[in-house]
Amino acid sequence: MDEQEIKQTDLWLLYERGVSFNRLHDIYSDVDRCNRFYNGDQWAGLKSGGVEPVSFNIIKPIVKYKVGTINQNLWAINYSNDNFLDQDNKELLDTTCKMLNKRADQVFEKDNMDYKLRRFSKQAAINGEAIIYVNYDDDADDPTNELLSITDICYGNENSSSIQEQPYIIIKSRKPVSAIQKMARDAGVKESDLELIKSDNETSEQAGELAKDEVNDMCIILTKMYKKDGKVLFSKSTRYLDIETDKDSGLTYYPLTHMLWEEVEGSARGIGEVKYLIPNQIEVNKTIMRRAITVKQTAYPQKVALVDKIQNPEALTEVGSIIKVLGMNTTDARQILSYTSPAQMSTDASQLEKELISTTRELEGAGDIATGSVNPEDASGKAILAVQQASQQPLTEQVLSLKTAIEDLGRIYIDMWRIYAKNGLQVSYDDTDANNQIVQKTTFITKDTLNKLKAKVKVDITPKSSYDRFAVEQSLENLFLQQKITFEEYVKALPDDSVMPKKTLEIIVENRRKAQKQIASIQQQANSLMNNGNQQIANAEDAQSTIQNIQQAGNEIAQQGAQQTTQQTMPQQA
Repeated sequence: MDEQEIKQTDLWLLYERGVSFNRLHDIYSDVDRCNRFYNGDQWAGLKSGGVEPVSFNIIKPIVKYKVGTINQNLWAINYSNDNFLDQDNKELLDTTCKMLNKRADQVFEKDNMDYKLRRFSKQAAINGEAIIYVNYDDDADDPTNELLSITDICYGNENSSSIQEQPYIIIKSRKPVSAIQKMARDAGVKESDLELIKSDNETSEQAGELAKDEVNDMCIILTKMYKKDGKVLFSKSTRYLDIETDKDSGLTYYPLTHMLWEEVEGSARGIGEVKYLIPNQIEVNKTIMRRAITVKQTAYPQKVALVDKIQNPEALTEVGSIIKVLGMNTTDARQILSYTSPAQMSTDASQLEKELISTTRELEGAGDIATGSVNPEDASGKAILAVQQASQQPLTEQVLSLKTAIEDLGRIYIDMWRIYAKNGLQVSYDDTDANNQIVQKTTFITKDTLNKLKAKVKVDITPKSSYDRFAVEQSLENLFLQQKITFEEYVKALPDDSVMPKKTLEIIVENRRKAQKQIASIQQQANSLMNNGNQQIANAEDAQSTIQNIQQAGNEIAQQGAQQTTQQTMPQQA
């Protein structure tokens, strides 16, 4: 069947409208260009003519500094109970939030979210927008997070930056034809219709130059999501075949969040750091190339030779070779072969190059002062931290944008657990037993409890920069030196990743505790022996006293007997 005779799906036609909008606003070309310049491929398409292109990449350090700055802290989702109407179950719901916090931490750790969030913010810095699409793993009963390129998204309202208020969202992905056919077969599509899933070469909108070349037969599959009566519905389609239509997911949130590096008025997309740095980068590269070519042509001595008088001209380019000349006196050598003097080059070019680099960095807030180029030995951790925090104030908007995106993830997670955790949610966590030993415990959150919970989400950040740790350790050390805390309390309060070797100190504390326990045990044994000895002495004294009492009683009885005997014999004598 001719492809021209096959009717394209409604979803594909809707997607082509979005593609036309993106092309009109150069989204696809801008993404490729910004990525090339960030990665250092800044002379694409240049015919060098024997001169290798030179570049000083000023874009990458600026982006890396800003991305590193907003990611110097670790992030954690924190749920709190917002169901004030259900006071009878308040304690249960509060405990449930604590358990969900632990489950969210496990999702972050298992899905390597610290790394993904760094890539997420890096994409936003380069292209203006970064996107995370949340799927659900039924086997693990946990959400999974997938990074998408901005070229893979078409919004129903390209003039609004609010994801949850979009009338619809279309996600494009390229997968092997066999994988899409299996997906369609599992969805109940008739076997005869599977031939409508055809490979294509629609790769021009893929982000990245290498993504435009493929090895296997691939084609585009589209996923459309939209809201109806407060619920998110899904449709899946290829160009010529509908796989699923209007499937109710039960979700109330689009499983999608994005970060805009810098908002653009009237646009769903943002603007990144790279696009408007490219002209400066090009001028820096051109200046460097002009200097390199000038140095190559004029900065070194050049040979000037009368070739007609030289028998072996090829020897002029060989080091240490003998140059043979015809009819030449010794005094005529300079007339046949001489050297030009190197030309002086104006310092204006070098000055312009340095000025372009330094001024660009300063205007982008990534100069030496902003990046904290301070000797740690010359200032305290708190002082360095104060300088850096003051210089990082312009990035507050980006920090808040990233924080908002993570809060959106927290809302999507609990929305998915509520719908997809069919038998409730099991949470494992560490606790301490009666002997103060760490043990793993498990609790179960029922589906009914999840439905009752109306959690609000906030994001906690944990200071993790080197100077943050330096300041914390200095504060703890001062408290210890001032005898405000004990050595054991000092060791326990140290961060796990502190410069001070916490593990070694914990071993010292534990060895001291064991030694003190042994000393206490020996002392207890000595006290016990002493008490036993004292008891025996006391018993002996009691026995001696008893004997004396018996003897005294015997003497008294003997005296009484003698008196009675005397009284009985006296009348007889009379």
